[in-house]
Amino acid sequence: MKFSRLSGGLAAACLLISAAAGSASAQVYRDAYGNPKAAPSPKPMGSSSSRRTPSYSKPAYSTSNSTSTTNSGVRFGFRGGLNVADLQGDAVKSFTTLAGYAPDGSISKSMRPGFYAGIYATLPLGPGFAIEPGVNYSEKGAVLTGNLPFPALDFLNAKVTGTARLAYVDVPVLAKVYVTPGFYLYAGPQASFLVNGKARVDASVLGFSAYKQDFDVSNQLRKVDFAAVAGLGYQFDNGFGLSAGYDYGLTSLDADNRFQAYNRVAKVGLNYSF
Repeated sequence: MKFSRLSGGLAAACLLISAAAGSASAQVYRDAYGNPKAAPSPKPMGSSSSRRTPSYSKPAYSTSNSTSTTNSGVRFGFRGGLNVADLQGDAVKSFTTLAGYAPDGSISKSMRPGFYAGIYATLPLGPGFAIEPGVNYSEKGAVLTGNLPFPALDFLNAKVTGTARLAYVDVPVLAKVYVTPGFYLYAGPQASFLVNGKARVDASVLGFSAYKQDFDVSNQLRKVDFAAVAGLGYQFDNGFGLSAGYDYGLTSLDADNRFQAYNRVAKVGLNYSF
């Protein structure tokens, strides 16, 4: 009886030892970062050291933000948006002088809306810094509106509108500095090449167009204009971005130096980098 109890105890002990060994063989080993790794190979008997320094594999962290993007290589893209253009200088003052012969407010000046579109390349030069040359088609100019200086004829609602319809190919070379991931400031020089220079005169009475004519004035304008450009923007990780800027013309537009007139352009737009 005692022998049978002893045999049963030994059998139970053997089962427990076998189960523990099976559990140990199925154990998954992980490093300090929680990543799975291979189980350490058993050291041979008689080894000079019974302990082994664990080897950890550092996980690869994602750094997909706009600042790191600027350091990852050259990126190309396209942009487009809205221009709001104006002309400033002696030419505008001369129009004001002409308005002095009529009651105040008979001639008013406003900005001309237009658009711009083009391509660019972003060239990273260091952490958070890049050079960005580009080529854009841009509409510029200004709008002058005159009313008849006779109050008795106000019921006719007669107006004459003169629009400077200028178009350029802009070639900016911008320096971009990322202040925070995604948010950047930019500034740089720009050369603009005249591709279209027209003046449109439009007269209307009682809201109906009575006269409309375009005049080519490109031969009176300089073919190249230079400007200083500055602005800000935000570049998203998916490639899309937003920007706003201002072009400050530095060159008089009159080819014969009869007057001083300069391009001024405020712009907002979208871009996509790929």
